[in-house]
Amino acid sequence: MSSPRFEGKTVVVTGAGSGIGRATALRLADEGATVIATDIAPAGLESLVVEATTDRVITVVGDVSESDTIAAIIAAADGTLHGVANVAGIMDGFLPAGEIDDATWDRVMRINVTGPVRLIREALPLLIANGGGSIVNVASEAALRGSAAGVAYTASKHAIVGVTKNTAYMYGPQGVRANAVAPGQVATNIEARPASELGASRVFPLLGALALPVAEASKLAAAITWLLSDDSLNVNGAILPSDGGWSVV
Repeated sequence: MSSPRFEGKTVVVTGAGSGIGRATALRLADEGATVIATDIAPAGLESLVVEATTDRVITVVGDVSESDTIAAIIAAADGTLHGVANVAGIMDGFLPAGEIDDATWDRVMRINVTGPVRLIREALPLLIANGGGSIVNVASEAALRGSAAGVAYTASKHAIVGVTKNTAYMYGPQGVRANAVAPGQVATNIEARPASELGASRVFPLLGALALPVAEASKLAAAITWLLSDDSLNVNGAILPSDGGWSVV
């Protein structure tokens, strides 16, 4: 696919070294965007640049929840920014409230919530100065129900829905849209091994009974890039399930 839909636009993609973030970065680059791709894994970003076969992919290595990484992302934008895709995220081992440890809770909330909020905060002045833009956060089916993950991941994705809706309301009049995509099961390398017998016994049988398809990352990239594009100009504050029908069960 080759289209000028993002020609002349600069978009940040977090978690761009693999999975949904990588697929999103590649699609944006293919459609003409300058992509500021960030990830904690240098090798993933290096291979992304090779696969993209364009000089419009700028990489920033670092933890997106850290202020130094966010400063580097904003510096790479060089005053021009039209979109942000907050894709980076981690799971929680399906640990329920009675088993969650402080370290897991803090890490999940830091990467899944604090990082996106910090990036949004620093990106907003650039988006507004450039006449507006689009923010897309990756939520999850765990943002819509309590039966898809552990307590930390579930809480973090519910929080991202709140961040999305509040940002949409506060900055819509200034031309900034904020929406979220809620994936179901996706073929990525995100760590999803259970660390809780209770968590696994409650979640996995339900997933098995639903027999939902596991989506390729490119299908999520299609939804994310639509929300980033002017094709969705009338959409603000929406939570878009992209889950093979899970949300209607």
